[in-house]
This record gives sequence, structure tokens and C-alpha cells, in this order.
Amino acid sequence: MSDNKIYESEFQEKCISAVVSEEHQSERLDVFIPSVGEGMLSRSKTQALIVEGRVTVNGKVVDKPSYKVKPGDVVLVRVPPVEKKEIKAEEIPLDIIYEDEDVIVVDKPRGMVVHPAAGHWEGTLVNALLGYYPEIEGVGRGDRPGIVHRLDKDTTGLILVAKNERALAALQRQMKTRAIKREYIVLCRGSFKEDLGTVNAPLGRHPRDRKRMAVIKDVGSGKGREAVTDWQVINRFGSDYTLIKANLRTGRTHQIRVHMSYIGHPVVGDPVYGHKTAMSEVKGQLLHAFRLGLFLGEDYDQYKEFTAPLPDDFRQILLQLEHKYGEEIPSWVIE
Repeated sequence: MSDNKIYESEFQEKCISAVVSEEHQSERLDVFIPSVGEGMLSRSKTQALIVEGRVTVNGKVVDKPSYKVKPGDVVLVRVPPVEKKEIKAEEIPLDIIYEDEDVIVVDKPRGMVVHPAAGHWEGTLVNALLGYYPEIEGVGRGDRPGIVHRLDKDTTGLILVAKNERALAALQRQMKTRAIKREYIVLCRGSFKEDLGTVNAPLGRHPRDRKRMAVIKDVGSGKGREAVTDWQVINRFGSDYTLIKANLRTGRTHQIRVHMSYIGHPVVGDPVYGHKTAMSEVKGQLLHAFRLGLFLGEDYDQYKEFTAPLPDDFRQILLQLEHKYGEEIPSWVIE
């Protein structure tokens, strides 16, 4: 595909414009559109927009999702504006690991969404933060005030929040230059053959399921972005499981989860990139943001590290594996 654009019209609609390339010959319209929408549209949402008459092909309305596109077709989608909702401050307890005048480090629990979005307007980390620190409202993006980086809903551990615009800019700069250290503890399926290694595989939206990410090898196409994960084995539990330490050099959506699945060792409990596990007590991926290192201080030149203990459910599973396989887990992981 080529000449794809996403822009706002004078009516504040989001518009997607794309020219069909040879690789999408005879593809259904409701399959083609999500592939060029950069994750904006699911297939079901696309089908609804088509039926509503919000899609044109070569200037003519097409209201059939099954329409087969042809190379050279110009497809235009008009996406109505999403109703903006007020983000409410809520009294939700937070485990605050560190704070100063500029920065907050929070240990996020499993099941908490980071910022409000469709289906999650309440109970998010942002709602809780506004309850603690109303002054961060307006810092950065309106829907995610102060948020420097994100963790998935069921990923636990350390997340960084800025209290003001100066801090946000400084921390985002550290993220961009890869000065911030992010270390995770991860339980994976199977036994890693090597003791350490690196996964260097670019990531982008899955071509068929826009809610998922995937390894996209053709970086030059613009679909894939560089993604690098370093890993090191902590413990092996027979041939069934491996506990690893993973370090992010880049910070792509679902990066560790996709990379581990890509090399044949999906994260235990991952409902999207993994598979069913015998551990019925696992309620989400066993992926914990354990250590966070960054530069703080007046001039952001003082390096500090913070750690967060494993959540109890993750810790209990590891203790069970330690007992079952007779494999001693390092105290720095368990304690």
C-alpha cells in the first residue's frame, strides 16, 4: 500500500485515506481498512462504518464489507469523533515507591489500566493519580496526564509519572535516548537453550488483528519499528518453564510478550500471545517490571534505581515451582 494518510477534517472527523497496492489484490474491504488504520479501527468497527455509508472507494459510497478492493482503488473512511469524557479523580489506593517535587514512581497492580480509554473510563492509574495529585492535570496529553510510559493491564510493577511539564520533557528525553533502565522478571514456557541472548525483531500492528502486535520483518515498509529485548536466564524448571530477567532497549507495545512468543517461549498466563497453561491460578501474564533506573535531581544528572517486589500471586507460583523442581530461586527475586 502507499499514500496512506490519517487526518482530521473540518468537521473534526478522523479520516483514513489509502491507495490499494498489489499486495492487497481482491482483499475484502473490511480487512483492508484495519490494515492501514494504524490500530485505529477493529474489523467489527470497520464493518459498522461501511454499512453506515462512511466509506467510499474512488469517490463512490460502498456499503458492503465484502467488497473486493483492486490495486489503485482510493479508499476513504470517515470516522466520527469519539465523545470526550471528563477524567475524574478517584480515591484509589496506590503503592507509591518514590516521589519528589517532579517525579512519582508507582508499583502498579495487576488488573489496573494505565489511562482512561473506551471501556475503561474509571478505575485507571490516571484516575487514582488525579486523586492523589490533582496538580498533574494538564501535564502532557489530556487523557494521560503525567504518564511517561505504560504497562499492560495485567503487567505489574514500576511505572514512572511526571508532576510537571519540565519533568515530563526530561524523562521523555531519557526514554528516547535509552538512558532509562527497565528490567523485568518474566516466567516463560519451555527451557531456554542458552543462558542469555537478545531478540532483535521489529514490531508493528498485526496485519489481520489490529488489537495485537507482531514481528514485522520489513522495516522499510514503515509497518515495523525497531524492537530489541535482552534476556538472561535466572532459573530453569525442568523443560517446562524458565524464569528470566528481560531488559528493554526499546519500548514497543507488548514488546516482551511478542518477542518471547516469537522465539517459542511465550510468557506464562499470556492470554493473547501464549496458550493455555495448567496453572489455573494464573490470572494474567507473569511479567513484572522489577527495576527502574533513571536520572533525577535538579539537572537530571543523578542516577537512581528503584525496585518493586513480585506481586504475591507471582511469588507463590515461583515458590511452588521451586519446591516441585528442587530449583533454588535467588533471594533477590523472592524477597
